[in-house]
Amino acid sequence: MHSPLVDTLLGWCWLPIAVAVHLAEGNRTALHTIIGVVFVLSFAHQPLTLGLVYGDPVQVAAHQRLYRYAPFVAAALVVVGLNVSLTLVALMAGLWNAEHTLMQRYGVMRIYGRKAGDDNGGLEKPMLIVWLVVAVAFIAAFTDLDTLIAKLDAGRTNERGIRLLAPLHTPARIGFWVLLVVALAMTARWIAAERRLGNRASIAKHLYALGTLGLLVAVMLDPIAGVAGYVAAHAIEYFSIVGRSLRGRSDDAPVARATNSTVKRALVYTGYAVAILAVMRYARGPLNGNLYTFIVLFFGALHILYDGFVWKLRRPQVAAMLGIEQPTPA
Repeated sequence: MHSPLVDTLLGWCWLPIAVAVHLAEGNRTALHTIIGVVFVLSFAHQPLTLGLVYGDPVQVAAHQRLYRYAPFVAAALVVVGLNVSLTLVALMAGLWNAEHTLMQRYGVMRIYGRKAGDDNGGLEKPMLIVWLVVAVAFIAAFTDLDTLIAKLDAGRTNERGIRLLAPLHTPARIGFWVLLVVALAMTARWIAAERRLGNRASIAKHLYALGTLGLLVAVMLDPIAGVAGYVAAHAIEYFSIVGRSLRGRSDDAPVARATNSTVKRALVYTGYAVAILAVMRYARGPLNGNLYTFIVLFFGALHILYDGFVWKLRRPQVAAMLGIEQPTPA
């Protein structure tokens, strides 16, 4: 998508973040500072999707009713959820984000695969899902939850969410070994399919898949550091993908016209950063803290929902923006 070096650094950008968090776990102030930066980064990437949708009349026309009513439905669901159980909302948001982040990594693998002309998406998606489930099962089965809670010290809501894993301890141990066998079998099948491609196989995709596997292993070995890397890498990659797509646009949509030169993009990015910082400063400061929670969940929900419609590599326009000249069927 960029260059071999840049793409490799993006695929492994989670590693220095995970290492930094791991080293900071003995210092509560340092740990919370790093996690706070990761959270800001994570929140900052979410409203970008709304710009890609509402700044593109073609995109809006393709799913008119969805984009018209989804914000109202999302707002209502967030309000109801916050009044029923903040713990439940946090748990659901966490699981949805985990799946969403994994699907982005699948999407990046498919970008590389389509550039190389392969058609192994049907193997890659279930393989990645099983990898993630293995990591979650390992945490539920073998992680000392009390130690994890003591290290994180992130409030009662997060503590209650973590403790929901406690009843799963025994079934998770059994499930982990079963799922590990399934994961190994699926991985072996994917490797065989990649080897059959010969010289057409994408080395970039292989390095990225290895980075994804390493990330999930990090989540298993140190959940705090691994999840921080998982969340931060997702946001960093999203900024990269959006930037790559904007540079590749040649249509006349408002979002394309506003970013069709280096100077314009720099101005838009600067204004966007200022707006994000202002929202985070004033929604959690002088204004009510509940508003801050609402904003985070509202934009997060729309970001995850809309992403499934924006980044369709089968669409020639989307493929062209990402440098895929002749997309093949998924």
